[in-house]
Amino acid sequence: MKKTATLFLAITLLVSCKNEPKKTTSKKEATTEKTLPPVSDSLMETAVIYEANIRQYSPEGTLDEFTADIPQLKELGVKIIWLMPVYPISKTNRKATPELSVEDIDDPNKFEKYLGSYYAISDYTAVNPNFGTKEDFRELMETAHENGMYVILDWVANHTGWDHHWITEHPEFYTKNKAGEITDPIDPRTGESWGWTDVADLNYENKELWKAMTEEMKYWVTEFDVDGFRCDVAAEIPTEFWEFAVPKLEAEKPLFMLAESQDADLFVEAFDMGYNWGGHHLLNEIAQGKANVSAWDAYMQKMDTLYQKDDFLMNFVTNHDENSWNGTIEERMGEASETMLALTYTMPGMPLIYSGQEYDLDHRLKFFVKDTITREKGKTWPILAKLGELKNENVALHGGKNAAKYERLKTSKDEKILAFKRSKNGKELIYIANMTGEPVKFTVETEGEFSNYMQNGTVTLNPEKELNFDAWEYWILVE
Repeated sequence: MKKTATLFLAITLLVSCKNEPKKTTSKKEATTEKTLPPVSDSLMETAVIYEANIRQYSPEGTLDEFTADIPQLKELGVKIIWLMPVYPISKTNRKATPELSVEDIDDPNKFEKYLGSYYAISDYTAVNPNFGTKEDFRELMETAHENGMYVILDWVANHTGWDHHWITEHPEFYTKNKAGEITDPIDPRTGESWGWTDVADLNYENKELWKAMTEEMKYWVTEFDVDGFRCDVAAEIPTEFWEFAVPKLEAEKPLFMLAESQDADLFVEAFDMGYNWGGHHLLNEIAQGKANVSAWDAYMQKMDTLYQKDDFLMNFVTNHDENSWNGTIEERMGEASETMLALTYTMPGMPLIYSGQEYDLDHRLKFFVKDTITREKGKTWPILAKLGELKNENVALHGGKNAAKYERLKTSKDEKILAFKRSKNGKELIYIANMTGEPVKFTVETEGEFSNYMQNGTVTLNPEKELNFDAWEYWILVE
């Protein structure tokens, strides 16, 4: 990952501008500039990222309601807030269900009921009026910064909604069929539609689109001081575009860039972090008894060969796609849920919390209509708080560009027991878990006396000592 050099250049540019006349800023803007340093590599080592679904977060579904809760996210160790798209949603071809558009429904109030996909954007530089105003967004940014958190926007560069002004003003920006008609996105492997009929596919063979898209992104950096972007289906867009756009954005300020992809090429120049889709799917399979720890070991070895040392990925047990389309954590992971959650915090990378996860979200959130998270703290909040504190403070869990070492510990039941050590700067942490639904007796080849972080108490290990773990039992051992 060579993006560090780009960040250094951006910081140098910022320093060089100190002698220029300063813009007049509000009191809050001045406070933000003083209290929140730029995005840095050290932030990425210790951060927990939170995905905010504004529409479903509260009964009101507004930016203001989420903003009010930002201070308490510090209890969970959150340092980066990722906002799902906050932009207006197109009405033309709007999705009412995965199969139907609003045009298929005979109801005068259909646009009040069917709110459409966040990812069918009609205006990149506006705020969805259902969520609030630009001033509400600015207040969210300021509140996050005052509480030591960075905010990244969900950016959809692959397509626009059918109401976007580029449809009429710049039809040359779009992919067209043989009849010259703008199309929805096409699967290049099959030549068939992905089924995303509520959006129009952008054509990156047109270099003028590169300039226009970069300017739309820059708007949020210069006008609202956003700290980066989570880029939707990033691998469907030429890597060269991201390598064109990101340096221009970072000439304004250092940014945190998250790709919805595991494509290693994206991390060379443009992105800091990608999705650990492979790891996530494997966690589901292990929880469901479809794979064992040997598959996990093979995956981790494969990762070592695919990525540069300073590449890293986002780990998760849920997100907006998984929850809405594939099921709740309980549906997919069952009794293994907490074990897998703890693994996402202790393995290399950055852990994700999705809106509602902290409140024991127990249903699939509707995607195209209003739904609401019940915000009552139960079992998961204190678990996340404890894991978040450990991630923030223990150097052995550093997971960014200078991550702590991951070392597999051999056990007598390696297909059933996952045991590994993380270490950095003389600090060590051990994760041991029974990754099956049955009790397992085993030994682990390590020794020492440790604190059992989640369950409390002291644990003494040696290679001859037999341990007896219940189904899905796990330990996090610290010095």
